[in-house]
Amino acid sequence: MKNHNISILSKDGVSYLVPFILISTCFALWGFANDITNPMVKAFSKIFCMSATDGALVQVAFYGGYFAMAFPAAMFIRRYSYKAGVLLGLGLYALGSFLFFPAKMTGEYYPFLIAYFILTCGLSFLETSCNPYILSMGTEETATRRLNLAQSFNPMGSLIGMYVAMNFIQAKLHPMDTVERALLDDREFAAIRDYDLSVLIAPYLVIGLVILAMLLLIMCVKMPKNGEEECSVRFIPTLKRIFSIARYREGVLTQFFYVGAQIMCWTFIIQYGTRLFMSQGMDEKSAEVLSQQYNIVAMVIFCISRFVCTFILRYLNAGKLLMILAFLGGFFTLCTMFLQNIYGMYALVAISACMSLMFPTIYGISLKGLGDDAKFGAGGLIMAILGGSVLPPLQALIIDRGEIAGLPAVNLSFVLPLVCFIVIVVFGYRVVKNNW
Repeated sequence: MKNHNISILSKDGVSYLVPFILISTCFALWGFANDITNPMVKAFSKIFCMSATDGALVQVAFYGGYFAMAFPAAMFIRRYSYKAGVLLGLGLYALGSFLFFPAKMTGEYYPFLIAYFILTCGLSFLETSCNPYILSMGTEETATRRLNLAQSFNPMGSLIGMYVAMNFIQAKLHPMDTVERALLDDREFAAIRDYDLSVLIAPYLVIGLVILAMLLLIMCVKMPKNGEEECSVRFIPTLKRIFSIARYREGVLTQFFYVGAQIMCWTFIIQYGTRLFMSQGMDEKSAEVLSQQYNIVAMVIFCISRFVCTFILRYLNAGKLLMILAFLGGFFTLCTMFLQNIYGMYALVAISACMSLMFPTIYGISLKGLGDDAKFGAGGLIMAILGGSVLPPLQALIIDRGEIAGLPAVNLSFVLPLVCFIVIVVFGYRVVKNNW
């Protein structure tokens, strides 16, 4: 067993243990950013008295940064190195975090969107660099398992992000609810808004300092090249070549829908739970905090499931397991839509167990056999994170309807994640059928 585990992190007699640990830590760092941000959709909506649709612009800016920088990041790491991409990504991540302070000083919403966009330009560089770097730290036969292991650090960072959001932001915001805030005069509203924004930015400033420390550490450690060399970037021919491969092309599309499903389920669990618990007589702030507790439980389940699924991959085809989990995810989504009690919330939490395997498995399957083109291939798959920017605002539009055909609109809005899981089922089936 021991030798088997070591072989995952070595190739041609070279051990990648230390680089693997450092790069895997970056997975936790962007997990923190992702999941401290999801509850901010509701927080910003409350602070600025906006609709769910306006609040969802946080996700547009956040995942828009991923989209904008994915191929520039791929070109950068192909010209230079994975390490250079990681360092630039950490630098932009820190810069975006520190920009929360001047954004707060303006007292306006849109400067925060700029800060989120710059922060996630950094995350785009990180993911475009780190994912294929992990794939290269060993043999191709163990690549998907290795990426699943590295991705197991991601939900650990996500858990910390959720915990910080709940205890250091949501629980400390002014207790006045949205309806009461709308009745305040301009001076009173501005005072509460400024207090809440001071609470909101503090964790971002702290994580900015942590990111700077991580940047300095990786800068000082010698990292292996893994066959990287400076080369001219032939952008269009490379794109044509990789998108001519059906496995890769369909993988990018599937990743778009997967990321959309993940972000919708983890963002709007707050709105889902708030409606449910307020209908049972709870006040808005308490309902929001309790909903975030369920979100943390969902992430714990996601984290445990990631390790379990990584183990199962030793014995079961990746495409088959992906298809099974997507089918179960669709089933739980249907329960989320049509159960208007606590069991609907339980079903929404259970979806996270089904999602745990999906991102790294789709990623690994899509990049299989691409060789050095994996650097550009990684860019396409990170661009697919755009699903987290496009689909949540569509769900928010449904939520803002309030009620549809006698059912809560927030429940029926989960028809969008359902569609996403159907797409993933189809991809898993095609992986099995075509032996990809």
